[in-house]
Amino acid sequence: MLTHSQPIKNTLLLASSPNGIQLHLKRIDLIHPTISGNKYYKLKKNLIEARTQSFHTLLTFGGAYSNHIAAVAAAGLEHGFQTIGIIRGEELADKILENPTLRLAQAQGMQLHFVSRTDYRRKADHEFIEQLKKRFGEFYLIPEGGTNALAVQGCEEILTEQDKQEFDYICCAVGTGGTIAGMINSSSDQQKILGFPALKGDFLTSEIQQWTTRTNWDLCLNYHFGGYAKTSPELLKFIQDFQNKTNIAIEPIYTGKMLFGIFDLIKRGYFPANSKILAIHTGGLQGKQNRSLSLSK
Repeated sequence: MLTHSQPIKNTLLLASSPNGIQLHLKRIDLIHPTISGNKYYKLKKNLIEARTQSFHTLLTFGGAYSNHIAAVAAAGLEHGFQTIGIIRGEELADKILENPTLRLAQAQGMQLHFVSRTDYRRKADHEFIEQLKKRFGEFYLIPEGGTNALAVQGCEEILTEQDKQEFDYICCAVGTGGTIAGMINSSSDQQKILGFPALKGDFLTSEIQQWTTRTNWDLCLNYHFGGYAKTSPELLKFIQDFQNKTNIAIEPIYTGKMLFGIFDLIKRGYFPANSKILAIHTGGLQGKQNRSLSLSK
């Protein structure tokens, strides 16, 4: 199943702030050319399980610009699975060619099925899943965003033994909570895991607690910029400046917000002197130029 030949390196971003803080970036965005970042780890064990159970089709859910939809389509093409994407929004059915994410997914063989937002909210209902099986036949179900028990197990592999020994803080953007839960489970006792939610609200705490019993983590709730896919001129300027200085591409939905938050917390004195911080670049660059981002009010 999923393999990569290159070891994932940590890039030094901040060598020594006034109080001795170091910041490194773990480039898991480079792990695979089409199944990037945390999606690689989330899908890895799910693909093995689908093959073990002799499924030939993967079905999942997502929005019009979903990194997860793009990753599942790419994984299906690479490993010989048929793929079905249940897409939120019936009005998008005749706009595939206008949407780079959907166009790419379809080109990779994914069958796109568009549903109303009302039906989409039923994505976890047994009755709705059975209706999909009657329409498409048997399939291996991967939830929206890819988070399930196997995805969390896969994300436990993100941190190396050296990472667990070397760093005091691990920082990660949070969408559905599976990626950070995996790293919480595999972290060392002395480490603190900080999550930077891309969505507004504190509901993610209970989502993450479904997948871990450990308590060495916290969520930084002040860097969502108004909610999912919302941004601001300040955030966009930060991202452009970051890319100019480092030559590392980041997007404004997940990693950009996390890095903005980390640098802001460093300025505010949140981290103790001489802390060593590891931030995770979770990828998602396929959608960077694929949408016009809303400015938060």
